[in-house]
Amino acid sequence: MYIESEEKLRELYGFPKGRAKNKQLNALEKHTINFIQHSPFASISTYGASGAVDCSPRGGKPGFIKVSNEGCIIIPEAKGNNRLDSLVNIIETRNIGCLFLIPGVDETLRINGSARISTSIEYLRLFTTEPNPPKACIELTINEVFLHCAKALMRSDLWSSESRIERSLLPTMGAMINDQLSLNEEPETQEDMIKRYKHDL
Repeated sequence: MYIESEEKLRELYGFPKGRAKNKQLNALEKHTINFIQHSPFASISTYGASGAVDCSPRGGKPGFIKVSNEGCIIIPEAKGNNRLDSLVNIIETRNIGCLFLIPGVDETLRINGSARISTSIEYLRLFTTEPNPPKACIELTINEVFLHCAKALMRSDLWSSESRIERSLLPTMGAMINDQLSLNEEPETQEDMIKRYKHDL
């Protein structure tokens, strides 16, 4: 059995109330700005004209995403694999969602809005101290911003040292991709991959 209408969905779950309903803001304020300034990691979600969806990680030193003003943040587009899935989606639809995490903090910060890709010198100057400064940035104009409760991270126990696994429990990235693509070549070792990645950080 499938639920295919909001009416049926609400019959099952009900409606938000109290703080859950009222906490949504349309601009940053001191607490959400402080959260962004302490966050070293965010995921961004976009979708293209075809409806294809993408969710992509972004990381850097705490505060690597800059607050331009209460209604705008600037996300550096660091050197990657040149798939450009998120950027192409932004060109096509301009819609974006972000989820900010801070290690050790179970609450998260959600921001939804519209985005443009910018090569503005003003924006790029914000990142000139980076080892590999970005060629472009994502300018995100905020429509919705709110703090998300801690339940998901509490359930996952994400920040606990006991939740960490040995990396050896998974094959190396090179080995997994070789299997997926049916390649008969020697896979890149984890050590070589890390060394290569560090050169591009």
